[in-house]
Amino acid sequence: MRIDVSGIGYGIANAIRRGAMGSVDCMAVDKVTFYENTSAIFDEYIAHRIGLVPITTPKDYDEKDTVVFTVEAEGPVTIYSRDMKSANKEVQVANGNIPVMKLAEGQKIRADCNAVLGKGRRSTKFQPGIVTYKAKGDSDFEFYIESFGQMPANEIIRRALDIISTDLKEIHKELKK
Repeated sequence: MRIDVSGIGYGIANAIRRGAMGSVDCMAVDKVTFYENTSAIFDEYIAHRIGLVPITTPKDYDEKDTVVFTVEAEGPVTIYSRDMKSANKEVQVANGNIPVMKLAEGQKIRADCNAVLGKGRRSTKFQPGIVTYKAKGDSDFEFYIESFGQMPANEIIRRALDIISTDLKEIHKELKK
């Protein structure tokens, strides 16, 4: 998505960029429990790859909510992100074509993957997309927003602006004291 914004300075443009990439809540797998892994790949490496798979992020979730995905396969097979089965119909893998790992003949994997909400400033796996801007003058900017699939690009910006607005109201309230 591309949007043009006029009448703001570099500080506001950068606040929008940083807010969109670092403050918007996004679902990602944060903990993987392995019940069986007979592959040659370490549990931690597989968990890291699974953690980077984009997960759709509905609006009405909070930090206490956990959605469990299960992965179960036996080789020879390539495990793709679509093989991560969600316990919740609203929270799914955003792109099912991401290869996670290959299993050779007789190798097995069985795991539960817990997806939670987080912010991009905690880990890039919680980042909903990339936001950049280009100055077109002293107060005119062209923003580029690319979603990783957790939510549409326009939703990333909406949520970021809501967060910035709430933060500014809190600062204003504190300054009045």
